[in-house]
Amino acid sequence: MRFTPLDIQSHHFARSLRGYAPEEVDAFLRMVAEDLEGVIRDADRARERLREVEARVEEMGAREETLRATLMTAQEVSDGLRRTAAKEAEVLIAEAEVKAEKVLDAAHRRVAKLTEDIREMRQARTRLAASVRSVMETHLSLLDGLSADLPEDPVLDGKIAFLTAPRSAALRNGPGAGAPAGPQLERVDAALVAVRPSSQEAGGA
Repeated sequence: MRFTPLDIQSHHFARSLRGYAPEEVDAFLRMVAEDLEGVIRDADRARERLREVEARVEEMGAREETLRATLMTAQEVSDGLRRTAAKEAEVLIAEAEVKAEKVLDAAHRRVAKLTEDIREMRQARTRLAASVRSVMETHLSLLDGLSADLPEDPVLDGKIAFLTAPRSAALRNGPGAGAPAGPQLERVDAALVAVRPSSQEAGGA
């Protein structure tokens, strides 16, 4: 600015015979100086307002940049969390599948073991039944053999009747009666010894 309000108010013009009236010129200069001073004040306020606006704009720009950076960071964090959650879900699913496979495998092995145990128990039952049947048949055969009548042997029957008759008579007569009991008893024992093999052979037949 070339002039200030003070320059305008303090400026003096040269006087001439046919010049302007000094009072009007001075009044006009005061008015111009006052208006110029008001304009200068308004310009100062405008410049101050502009500086404030620029400061606010700069602050808002900084906030916007911070907000943009925050949003970008939040987006990156969100993407990272999403990727991490997806990976964890995949790991959990894989672990669940492995556990399920192990459970199924254990169940299959258990079923196979139970099936084998059942088969072995059935075989053992069959063997036991066959063994019991064999023992029972053997015992039945023995019972059949014991219950069968011995074949008649006239010679054996005669010997038994002959050997038992003197002893019965001796017992009826009492001690000291008839022939001596000692020799007769010896003959009976010898006859029984001779009879026993024949009886065993008959039973075996």
